[in-house]
Amino acid sequence: MKTRRAEQDYRERVARVVAAIVADPMAEHRLEDLARLAHFSPFHFHRVYSSIAGETVAATVRRVRLALATQLLTRGDGSITQVALAVGYESPQAFTRAFGQFTGQSPREFQQQMHGATLDAAPALHQGKDTGAAPSVRIVERQAQPVHALLHRGPFSTIPHTHRRLRAHIGSRTVSNWLGISCGDPEVRSSFRYYVAATSPEPWPVDDTETEMLDIPGGLYAVHCLAGPYTRINAAVHALYTQWLPASGYEPDDRPTLEHYLNSPRKVTLAELRTDLLIPIRPAS
Repeated sequence: MKTRRAEQDYRERVARVVAAIVADPMAEHRLEDLARLAHFSPFHFHRVYSSIAGETVAATVRRVRLALATQLLTRGDGSITQVALAVGYESPQAFTRAFGQFTGQSPREFQQQMHGATLDAAPALHQGKDTGAAPSVRIVERQAQPVHALLHRGPFSTIPHTHRRLRAHIGSRTVSNWLGISCGDPEVRSSFRYYVAATSPEPWPVDDTETEMLDIPGGLYAVHCLAGPYTRINAAVHALYTQWLPASGYEPDDRPTLEHYLNSPRKVTLAELRTDLLIPIRPAS
């Protein structure tokens, strides 16, 4: 128990550092300053941070700055060169290489997709099966599902850390499904909750007090299979709500929105990632 409390204390101190980076991505973020913020010795801080966060401080800063770049490109704030300079790259070429590694797309392709994005085909309105040769949305009915879940704490950009924490809990156990669960409206931070969750056919440790059992309610869902990196998830969910839903004959239901990860970035390239995005729906009244 003492070891678990110490680990949680380390995580909370590292989370303060990540929150500081997210709050001001373009600051210098010197290691000695971040170590002081986390109350770690500067000599050991980098090693401790990497062991908890799963990446170096430099990698976190780079990822947060590229996430900022996706926001600037989505809003259309300046040219690609201006965005590159705004997030700390000295040339558009270096920015394009880093952005491609982060999203699987060039900045130009990402910007064109965000500004001209539409879901590829007409909605499928037949429960449990597709309509047309290559529809973008299908309607399915899911049964209620119990999952082992870990509540995410902190800014959205640190969600990958919560995934790593749950994976550490799972250890060598077989995972049947890996999910992200959004409860409430992300724009209303006070009531919004995000969980990382998994199902496993193997017994879960009885002394695990950090995770909790959640029951995902059953019901109808609109499912869109997203191809590509996870940085596209928010834009794709927004398109489902604003472009597909109004003409679909359905309305959103009061259940969590789900992300079902069909493969893993540890095994496939960013372009090969596939994620089912599930919007809870009911027939329009």
